[in-house]
Amino acid sequence: MKVHDLRSLLAECPVKQIIGNEHRTVSALASDSRLVGPGSVFFALSGTQADGHQFIGQAIAQGAVAVVCEKIPENPSPEITWVQAESTAYCLAMSASAFYGHPSRQLKLVGVTGTNGKTTIATLLYNLFSQAGYPSGLISTIRYLVGKQEYPATHTTPDPLTINKLLSEMVSRGCSHAFMEVSSHAMAQMRTFGLHFTGGIFTNLTHDHLDYHGSFAAYRDAKKLFFDILPKEAFALINADDRNGRFMVQNTRAGIYSYALRTDADFKARVLENQFEGLLLNIMGKEVLTRLIGRFNAYNLLAIYAAATLLGMSEEEALTGLSRLESASGRFEYVKSESGIIGIVDYAHTPDALENVLSTINEIRTRNEKLITIAGAGGNRDKAKRPEMARIACIQSDIVILTSDNPRWEDPNEILNDMRAGVPGEHYKKTIVIPDRREAIQAAVNMATKGDIILLAGKGHENYQEIQGKKHHFDDKEELFGRLLNT
Repeated sequence: MKVHDLRSLLAECPVKQIIGNEHRTVSALASDSRLVGPGSVFFALSGTQADGHQFIGQAIAQGAVAVVCEKIPENPSPEITWVQAESTAYCLAMSASAFYGHPSRQLKLVGVTGTNGKTTIATLLYNLFSQAGYPSGLISTIRYLVGKQEYPATHTTPDPLTINKLLSEMVSRGCSHAFMEVSSHAMAQMRTFGLHFTGGIFTNLTHDHLDYHGSFAAYRDAKKLFFDILPKEAFALINADDRNGRFMVQNTRAGIYSYALRTDADFKARVLENQFEGLLLNIMGKEVLTRLIGRFNAYNLLAIYAAATLLGMSEEEALTGLSRLESASGRFEYVKSESGIIGIVDYAHTPDALENVLSTINEIRTRNEKLITIAGAGGNRDKAKRPEMARIACIQSDIVILTSDNPRWEDPNEILNDMRAGVPGEHYKKTIVIPDRREAIQAAVNMATKGDIILLAGKGHENYQEIQGKKHHFDDKEELFGRLLNT
């Protein structure tokens, strides 16, 4: 069991006052009162769902010896050390890093942020370096990996305690590199503060998470904050083809590098061929055949190549590694049935991601076949993107089936009504609404004939459907691929 002096854990935390013994011996940190035990410090976070200050009493009853909060109670218990912080979230992040011995300083840690591409880039960087003989770790939407040891992912970017615990385990297991997704929620909640990044990657910025951030500017600024806090010895790698790229690094101290397919940049690539069999790219004057598909993956692969070389990998080793990489789970995965029907499962759950996937399919297809798109939208999330996703699906597909995604606490029919509002009048006849996702998939398979393409968008790697607060097993790949491979 690790024990620490409370004051040493708070060394980098701006505090207004400390009441009580500031040299308490601390054996654990917790921001969830249910996880507090004897010798713990409880951090009372003011979250979007609940205020941690309401659970201080429970934390003390379970053995907390100190409480870090922004508002000290009127009659604070004299047996507890009370720390009034300017920001409990900031103190938690800094204390978590200190508690685990600042593990990020002992790794080459790279963070990936942006609307689309985070999972693919982080996962494939992990695969590239692991396959090249560099023991690595991964923190992503799909899974957490410490070397080969896998843990289920709970969040795209977990809380500071989980992050630092994972990084600490990576160090103890001999990892040299770590790659992680950095979400806008994580930055707004300061989850990655206290971490020492070797590099940061910006992919792109489009409409997403406005239900949480309130405006596109606030969403953009949360992403920018990641680059604002990069150390001067780090690299900041931006997509120069995205107009938000330069904005991201306006105030960074890190060394700035760019990648692009269209504009001038430090790292350049061209798409030579784009087929279902893969992409043939020219990267920095050298051709490489990859197994990934689509122009959006050309950006992802170029970012991976650029980051790898900035981390010290040779150009030849990076290009050889790129040629061996395969798609991340639920990212443009496809099968072809014996009858010649192609089924594609993709995580596309934003208007931009859906447009990228459909554009890729339309670039490759012959137009002698039908493109059937099955799409939905999540409940209790950004409503503004629902009609836009339906509009994009209709314009770029021959048949569209609107269905339920993760309705969460919302009525699926209301979500579908929001989507239906985006269907252009001339596309009404080719649009079908089937609320049950399993029935929608079966209907698409029944409609398809030889050579047709079915795109099932929205859930990707997820193996559940969340309805009224409960998660029910539902795997798009099982449902679509299983039906196609048995036809």
